[in-house]
Amino acid sequence: MRRLAGRRWVVAGLVVLLLGQMLVALVTAAVRQTPTIDEPVYVGAAAVYLEERSLRYNPEHPPLGKLVIAAGVAVADPRLDAGFRGGQSALGRRLLYESGNDPWQVMLWARLPVIVLTLLFGWVVFAFARELAGPAGALTALALYCLSPDVIAHGSLATLDVPAAGFLLTAVWLLWRARLGPRLHLPLAGAALGAALATKMSMLPVVPVLLVLAGVSAWCAASGGHRRRAARACAGAGVVALVAVAAVWAAYLVVDPRLRWSPQQHVPVVHGLRGLLVQLMPFPEPYRDGMRIQFGLENHPWEGFLFGRLYTGSLWYYLPAALLVKTPLGMLVLWAAGTVTVVAVRRLRPAAPYVLAAPAVLLAAAMYGSRNFGTRYALFLPMFLAVAAGCVLVLRRRWVPVVAMTLVAFVAVSSLRTHPYYLPYSNEAFGGPARTRLHLHDSNVDWGQDLGRLADRLRERYRGERIWLVYKGSGVPSAYGIRAADPRRVAPERVRGVLVVSDSAAAKATGKLAELLAGSRPVEDVGHSITIYRR
Repeated sequence: MRRLAGRRWVVAGLVVLLLGQMLVALVTAAVRQTPTIDEPVYVGAAAVYLEERSLRYNPEHPPLGKLVIAAGVAVADPRLDAGFRGGQSALGRRLLYESGNDPWQVMLWARLPVIVLTLLFGWVVFAFARELAGPAGALTALALYCLSPDVIAHGSLATLDVPAAGFLLTAVWLLWRARLGPRLHLPLAGAALGAALATKMSMLPVVPVLLVLAGVSAWCAASGGHRRRAARACAGAGVVALVAVAAVWAAYLVVDPRLRWSPQQHVPVVHGLRGLLVQLMPFPEPYRDGMRIQFGLENHPWEGFLFGRLYTGSLWYYLPAALLVKTPLGMLVLWAAGTVTVVAVRRLRPAAPYVLAAPAVLLAAAMYGSRNFGTRYALFLPMFLAVAAGCVLVLRRRWVPVVAMTLVAFVAVSSLRTHPYYLPYSNEAFGGPARTRLHLHDSNVDWGQDLGRLADRLRERYRGERIWLVYKGSGVPSAYGIRAADPRRVAPERVRGVLVVSDSAAAKATGKLAELLAGSRPVEDVGHSITIYRR
């Protein structure tokens, strides 16, 4: 008995150690990064939720994730002009830079609730894997989650990707538990699914999968003949669906109990099957209009960048290729081994649909999408596949724990080496964070996060020199003390001195910017996301 209690204390200590390491990484990243491209929009919308109880900003995303962010914004208590009527990007800029607020303080408080959620989802990963593979497998799964550069990078930001993926993982875990306790876990799973849908609409493709899993869990928990089990399965799926829909409605009603709806931006008309599906959705009108805006964005001819190639449109293999670059090598091996183990081992096979079906469907849907902007569109993979990887420890081979721990150690070294630059991480096979810009762009490497670091570097090493800047992001350079001109607005021969270019802008450079870069010499980089050149 004492020996068992001792093991529990060791496991608890390791859990605290892993989550503590992750907390340090998350907070360190959060306090040093300036606002990324999407964050001011979400923070501005959250402030409007608090001040005006209005849904008019950022309708393309449901409100729950921004309500989470609003918890931190409420503590920061920033000033906001009453009745502001500009666009959502202008709203974020006004809140952070033009209303007398401290952008560092506002952003840190806005990010803290997402950091807390990220840590809580780590506990879900641990609990799910423990039920499948025991304490050793659970610790392996938690280690992979806590060391994932993608999870740390986006879990430290006031964005929606980690909350949406984490709520989905929680829903699937609760459905798995519903096989033994459906009365409690099915409604909770419905609430978690509703939370995911009320955070990002990209979760919608997985709804049929989770309803089927709800039916399977209810079937397994029921006794009696096939008719009775079938009735219980249908009832279980119905409970999950109803609670999920209620959760989405609740998220909107919390913001505005009267559901006044006057969109601040144009809502496109959607025809055909998509239009019919939107019309039939049992969600509030703001949600349906948000779906229409998302379909409109999908029709836009976005530019992408992959392995040095600039292209218009989308590539179906973009996300798998980006994941290959941005996932630690040891993690990729354990993901693959865990997936095979869950499918091949008889006692784990019932869990395979729960662990693998939802991420497979979402990955296929994301690959079909038109926006090749980053692995943040697949953040559910480091969560679900960490659980699968932990299942490797059920294999009865002496060498398995040694190999698994060695691979986890490799992941730890790779993750810790990139600290605190998690957004531009790439694994050693692709040259590490310093070379990510050669392979990928946007939120994979440069999302506007290093404006503050750039200001420090310019003050330290380039004080008094003429600065030319092409910055891709939502920050305002002058707010950080950067005095620079846009080199694209003058003749190339007039651009002399220090040329600073965001790596995402350099990746997509054409015309005058491409000419300027061709005639410049790279000197150094800032945060592996901004390059400083000499001309």
